[in-house]
Amino acid sequence: MNTVEEAVAAIQTGKLVVIPTDTVYGLACTPYHETPVRALSQLKRRAEDQPIALLAASLDWLLECVPELRGRAGVLARALLPGPYTLVLPNPARRYPWLTGGRPDTIGVRVPDVAGPARDVLDGVGMVAATSANHHGGVDPRRLEDVPREILDAVAAAVDGGELPGTPSTVLDLTGAEPLVLREGAVPEADALARVAAALCQ
Repeated sequence: MNTVEEAVAAIQTGKLVVIPTDTVYGLACTPYHETPVRALSQLKRRAEDQPIALLAASLDWLLECVPELRGRAGVLARALLPGPYTLVLPNPARRYPWLTGGRPDTIGVRVPDVAGPARDVLDGVGMVAATSANHHGGVDPRRLEDVPREILDAVAAAVDGGELPGTPSTVLDLTGAEPLVLREGAVPEADALARVAAALCQ
């Protein structure tokens, strides 16, 4: 187990880390450079054309780094985040192309509702690229010891945040005329769609 400071330093120098989130343990790295993101996908045994989400310390930080998230996208982001959602939003400037997979005009974003070590790591770096700390298709890790040994041995730091809920975020695609639930996770599909509808009616 490593300290928050060690994890922050590792992320800042382009290394991979395992960190707690509000849902499951995540495999994370800096989102600003392609090489660490490719290494993350390889360690997870995941195809490079699959998207990886941005996790931001705050909504304001996210909007600063992806300034196009205004208008309808901004309204929905402010209504749902922080929380256990991954939002697929328009990315007209095609920022972070190494994160967007086969849909470069969209981007997945998260602002987890976290405290403790998870909050400290995000506050230390502002934003990471992250996915669940398992092999593709594997069990979502609720505890640090649930993370596959191959991943723990390969990362530069692993931060223990105790036992987490263990259910991944609900993924909402908000790029079309109607919202789509791409993955039902911590928030049931009906509840997620109701939150979107309520936000758009305000």
